[in-house]
Amino acid sequence: MLTACILDLDGVVCHTDEFHYQAWKTLCDRHGWAFDRTLNEQLRGVSRRESLSIILKDNGLTATEADMQRMMDAKNGVYRSLLMTLTPSDLEADVVPVLQAMRSHHVQVGLGSSSKNAPLILQRLGITGLFDAVIDGSMITKSKPDPEVFLTCASRLGVRPCDAIVVEDAIAGIQAAIRGGFVPVAYRLHVPSLPAGLRHAETFTDLSSVFGLGR
Repeated sequence: MLTACILDLDGVVCHTDEFHYQAWKTLCDRHGWAFDRTLNEQLRGVSRRESLSIILKDNGLTATEADMQRMMDAKNGVYRSLLMTLTPSDLEADVVPVLQAMRSHHVQVGLGSSSKNAPLILQRLGITGLFDAVIDGSMITKSKPDPEVFLTCASRLGVRPCDAIVVEDAIAGIQAAIRGGFVPVAYRLHVPSLPAGLRHAETFTDLSSVFGLGR
């Protein structure tokens, strides 16, 4: 019986993909590196460090650990400045009602994100209190497709993976959910490499039907 819903943040609860793109683009432009939206697609659902490694590899570059940390900090500085423009009005209209409905029907709601900025984003959007557990990048050591973030969230919620759906908009996230033994739901994600029979959702309201809400 499904009793919990664990959500990815970027691309599911909110959409800060453009902020990530602009921040990485700013960093790359400063260094004269090639970076475009095609390469940016490879960064979806992975950690900041892995994202930088992908960019460096694409440009035929390597960097010391100290240089990588400085570059990641610079990117994050630009990203956080963009996050400060977020307000509750940036949420899609059905997000808050659906989260409230889940909680009122005793469905536990968790957030499993590789972003260390997750608490700031939730605060800016005014929805921190709608989550029973929030696991972000500062609480894990392995990024998706490793299931650590979701397993940690399930443990915090006190539920078994098989009793929780994981809502993801990236292939790495879907892979993590499957490896962790969760019920994966692909959110606005349609690619040939997804497993057959996978559940899909195009809107937040679609998630209500998974738990039989609103019937």
